[in-house]
Amino acid sequence: MTFSVTYFGSSGWLVEFGELRVLIDPWLTGTLTFPPGAWLIEGRLHHEIQVPEQLDLLLLSQGLADHAHPPTLKKLPRSLRVLGSPSAAAVVKKLGFERVQTLKPGETSHIEELTVEASAGAPVPKIENGYVLTHPMGSIYFEPHGFLDKSISPRRLDAVITPVVNVTLPLAGAFLRGKDVLPELIKRFQPLSILSSTTGGDATFTGNIIGGDIDLSNEDREPNEVDGTQGSWSIQEGVNNLFLINRNTGKQYNFVLNERN
Repeated sequence: MTFSVTYFGSSGWLVEFGELRVLIDPWLTGTLTFPPGAWLIEGRLHHEIQVPEQLDLLLLSQGLADHAHPPTLKKLPRSLRVLGSPSAAAVVKKLGFERVQTLKPGETSHIEELTVEASAGAPVPKIENGYVLTHPMGSIYFEPHGFLDKSISPRRLDAVITPVVNVTLPLAGAFLRGKDVLPELIKRFQPLSILSSTTGGDATFTGNIIGGDIDLSNEDREPNEVDGTQGSWSIQEGVNNLFLINRNTGKQYNFVLNERN
């Protein structure tokens, strides 16, 4: 194994096969929010990360912001070659990237001596991509959520990039399945190295729903579809009640809860 890898945090990596430099799922600047908004999870980098120079390929596994991060993508040259899942390809095309190739699971692409094989990844909610990278200098499997495509043929790989813990999010369910999938990855690929991904990096994540409260606001977005207004509300828990607070007027309300026998 003679290639090198650099971890940027979250799902971001730089893989170098000699002079061939591949940037994967980068988050290098700005904040990171997940659908449906910052009230669920928001990430902030402690320090911005310098964009790597002389890149040959941008490889994107998903179209969500933690993989195809628009503020980061805007810092990259539009002439950079891009391979990505259908949703990721749509994101970069909207930003004006000129050399974009969509890869669906089972499809492959080549750049110089590198072969990129797309596999089925996480359903978020559509099936996104994992990748097997094969080069004379080494081979890598990458999938950022811990979902293994069972159709990938068993083979020996130099490294596997994967989460190694399980994470469940409110509303979203199983977000990472790293702990569950790791034994399968080791059996299938017999890697020389396991590189932990997705949950690391020099960043802080916040989200009120994780702590219990839910903050809802559309004041920085379009008005709602019902009466065309904007507002800011919070839901909080009591011993016997749920409370709704209007953050603009200060008025407080009880939810009507009917006990079921």
